Amino acid sequence: MGPGGLPALLGLACCLLLLGGSRGLGGRGTTRWPWEEEQGPMAEGEPWSGARYEAVKKHLEAVGALSKQYWQYLTCKVWQEGCEEEQEEASSPSPGWGLPLVGQDYLEILSAWYCRFGGCCQTGDCKVVNNITGLAADLNGQLHGQHLAKEVVIQAVQGFLQTPQPEKALVLSFHGWSGTGKNFVARMVASHLYWDGMKSECVRLFISLFHFPHRMYVDSYKAQLKNQITETVQRCKQPLFIFDEAEKLHFGLLDAIKPFMAHYDSKSKVDYGRSIFLFLSNLGGNTINEVALDFWRAGRAREEISMELLEQRLRLELQEPAENGYAHSHLLEENLIDFLVPFLPLEYHHVKLCVRDAFLARGLPYTEAALDEVGLHQW
Repeated sequence: MGPGGLPALLGLACCLLLLGGSRGLGGRGTTRWPWEEEQGPMAEGEPWSGARYEAVKKHLEAVGALSKQYWQYLTCKVWQEGCEEEQEEASSPSPGWGLPLVGQDYLEILSAWYCRFGGCCQTGDCKVVNNITGLAADLNGQLHGQHLAKEVVIQAVQGFLQTPQPEKALVLSFHGWSGTGKNFVARMVASHLYWDGMKSECVRLFISLFHFPHRMYVDSYKAQLKNQITETVQRCKQPLFIFDEAEKLHFGLLDAIKPFMAHYDSKSKVDYGRSIFLFLSNLGGNTINEVALDFWRAGRAREEISMELLEQRLRLELQEPAENGYAHSHLLEENLIDFLVPFLPLEYHHVKLCVRDAFLARGLPYTEAALDEVGLHQW
């Protein structure tokens, strides 16, 4: 489908962007047009003054000039047409205005949405959306009792995506007991980086005991795993690999994927620097819980637990000579893991908030008694 077949909805959305920016699309409260910020809102029946007329005229002229720039940007993103002209416009913007950031963000979403249903690319790349704003909002609104995990995940993912040419893949290692939110956050990351979330061609989930159950076949697993990672990287410019129950991975498998997480070799034919690796592990759960318990006994709020304090103790436990792949593979010593992400044990009121979210997600009514009953069974 070419430019002539662009749905009318796309054009309508662009018009709303030009006229009102973020206020025209889902803005909360009373809508205020841009010229009202200069002249103030009009009362009903109030005659138009000359100054207000000139303000409206000036804004409509700017809309006409901007519409060409918006269209060039959109056609370049969707059909790869007119990109040179769009770049020239961007390199020499007219004085007094440019392509608004909010409008550009919405056009990124619109172009990705169109590509999802159209045929503008042959790989999974056009389904990469990287909605960091949505990820931050959902982490803040739906991840309860995990102030450290929220902070580290947003900082790590946003910093990585904003780096034009990363030197290595982003590697995050989630640690904490079961039921603290590790899988929840991993799936949330996938849902905000890709249109199809966990179903995306760019996302691969490996569960240790399910995908690699027999130690006698480690060599075969290593070959399969390396092939699957390579194929996914070749298919998608920004792949996501999730390893659940990572503490049960044979160290030979971790050794096999270490080259994909290491600093990028410019001589390599395949660039793995845009890959993201998430390891989900129960390792370190005891240390994390002990720190949380110490703070509770001292009457201190769990929000006072700092990353510096917890990371130091967590690293010591992960490097202990034990029967786990982390210690044997030297992932920490070789600086392949960029961020350790601790998940604190949940308190009862956090569990109730999770239960409330489950009711709301299903559109079901609830009472405090219902939250208490379900929360007690889940806690």
